[in-house]
Amino acid sequence: MRRTTLAGAAALGLVAWLAGAWLPGAAYAAPGPSAGPSGGASGSAQPLPEYRPAQGAKAVQGKPSTADAPLLEVGTFYEDTLAPGERIYRLGLDDASSVYVSAVLRPPAGAKVGYGDDLKVEIMTPGGRPCPYNNGQASFGYDPVPLSEVGLRRLEEDAECQAAGTYYAKVTRSAGKESSQAAWPVELLVQREPAPAAGTAPTTAPSVWPSASPTLPGSNPVARTGGTGFNDARALDSGVWRDDLRPGQTRFYRVPLDWGQQLGIGAEIAKARMTKDYGSASNGLTVSLYTPYRGLVQAKDTSYDGKQAALTLPKTAPVAYENRFSDTNEVRPVRLAGWYYIAVTLGGKVGEFTEDATPVPLTLRLDVTGGPAKAPAYKESLAAAGFGVGDAERSAAKEGLTAPEAAAARDNASVMRVVAGAGFGTGAVLLLGLGGWILLSRRHAA
Repeated sequence: MRRTTLAGAAALGLVAWLAGAWLPGAAYAAPGPSAGPSGGASGSAQPLPEYRPAQGAKAVQGKPSTADAPLLEVGTFYEDTLAPGERIYRLGLDDASSVYVSAVLRPPAGAKVGYGDDLKVEIMTPGGRPCPYNNGQASFGYDPVPLSEVGLRRLEEDAECQAAGTYYAKVTRSAGKESSQAAWPVELLVQREPAPAAGTAPTTAPSVWPSASPTLPGSNPVARTGGTGFNDARALDSGVWRDDLRPGQTRFYRVPLDWGQQLGIGAEIAKARMTKDYGSASNGLTVSLYTPYRGLVQAKDTSYDGKQAALTLPKTAPVAYENRFSDTNEVRPVRLAGWYYIAVTLGGKVGEFTEDATPVPLTLRLDVTGGPAKAPAYKESLAAAGFGVGDAERSAAKEGLTAPEAAAARDNASVMRVVAGAGFGTGAVLLLGLGGWILLSRRHAA
């Protein structure tokens, strides 16, 4: 009897702590009663939510040359700042994996950018030669949105950059004279794709794949609030989803794509509350699709006059290992199973002729087809490297969880198993479950 009482008291204490615990990331605080769909108070334009950095990211300072360049370790998030110019980081690579180095540049809301401003990431040899197949560069449009680019070392027999040893990642930001020259935060991540077992993976490009418009669903929409970036992107699956956007805002979503699967994307924005008789933004709506290693697959934009706008991206190529050998820009990135990210931006110029405090309704239509096909036989676990699709990813997409929410759900399940194994009373177990539910619901609120 005493044991059950103590367990119940402990559970009550944990519930109280979870209910009042501080949770990282203001984006997950439940909005007050006067808040609108985007968390801003009705009648006044609140600041747009800022990009949420990866939890536990380490501070780092890149150098202008290879001398004293800091080491970036695989699987660790890093935070630096980047002004126009270049920063260099050191890498220790093996001879048995493909490597992806991503950089996400995050200008503040209202920062001045132009079409000549861009971000470039390269992996270089100790002699300063760029490794083959680096992606190139990503460019801004009119809006200061998160910009992601990737440098890579592709595992390929007899190609350059295959030996184990020291390499360097060079991250370069270019900005025009009229653009902001301030240093902006940049998020860095090194990801490693293990090698396939000998003779089990294709070594040539796939046959020509004809792109086509997807057949998108027309069911009733379900509300899902997008995240601020890659780290808190909202999980989605096939279906119709509703959200809201304010001028200059970008929402992020993620979709699990397994081997052999394809993704079709359609986006619509409805009528806004106008402040002028007429207005038009040439890049009013932009939709971008990114890979599991944060490289761009494709992007498309359309104009918006405050009344209605829609666009549809061509269906992606089926996810396949051999896509990496393709000469087609939209096919080559679709080489890995895992989370694919969708970024939807409402152009800042829309705010010149609409009410900024009143969000514009957004509808996303997603269609995942095909597969799952047989996966390549990797020498090591693909899931351990942060790629692949399993039950956890499918469950997160079904429930609409962000990565932090999915982690909280796993933690809660672990606590419940420990409690049950310790022989706590039924009431204590229920209270602990309630505490986990409170924690998850608070993380889910946006």
